[in-house]
Amino acid sequence: MLIRYKKSFEKIAMGLLSFMPEEKEVKKLQSTIKEYENNPDWHLFLWKEEDILGAVGIRFENQVNVIVQHITVNPSHRNMGIGRKMVQGIKEMYAEKYAVCSNDMTERFLDKCQDTEEGKDGTSLES
Repeated sequence: MLIRYKKSFEKIAMGLLSFMPEEKEVKKLQSTIKEYENNPDWHLFLWKEEDILGAVGIRFENQVNVIVQHITVNPSHRNMGIGRKMVQGIKEMYAEKYAVCSNDMTERFLDKCQDTEEGKDGTSLES
């Protein structure tokens, strides 16, 4: 289930975001976390089952779009559908009022999620 990020999850969230190539540098990672903590248009959610296994970050844009700007899953839990579940959770939360979109970093993954939802390619997405 998706849970909202709070300061007590900082180390876990930073660890998960560090799996994204663009977030490998510590200063960049700290800046990203600070933005999620301080910018009212940025929201970070964590995926929790027994443990926290993934993170998805969104940004509100122009009161019209929700941009999925970060999505990451613990490498030992990849290919289990967690990424797809996180995207679905964001869509369930926001799609009624906003268009859920990707940025350059998340576009391929969101496209794969859309293909799977629509059954375009006949395969199951397991990220």
